[in-house]
Amino acid sequence: MDASYVFRVRFTLSPRRARIEPDTFETVLRIPAPPPGEEGWLLFRDALWRGEANDAEHVRRLCADRLPPGVGVLSATFSGFETDDRGSDRRRPSKRRQTRSVGGEDITAGTTYSRLR
Repeated sequence: MDASYVFRVRFTLSPRRARIEPDTFETVLRIPAPPPGEEGWLLFRDALWRGEANDAEHVRRLCADRLPPGVGVLSATFSGFETDDRGSDRRRPSKRRQTRSVGGEDITAGTTYSRLR
């Protein structure tokens, strides 16, 4: 484990020739965070400003794209960022650079961080 974006996702299934009850479900979805410098590593800055989704539809699609066909994502909310000590150490210099690039404002305020051991 290095680091993951954590989302709470509400979804429904599309069964064929059957009914399901309940018809909505909730789960936690963890999306691996790319290492600094790789494509997608600025997801937090670009889509999760201050620990909340900037665009709820974008985050819903982001989560839906990672689930199998037939799973309809009704909503998704950003829940936190999980990392272990190695991942935290690796991201620290990059986070400082990104904070400076947005005028020194703490873009992570309001975000829940979890350190995994």
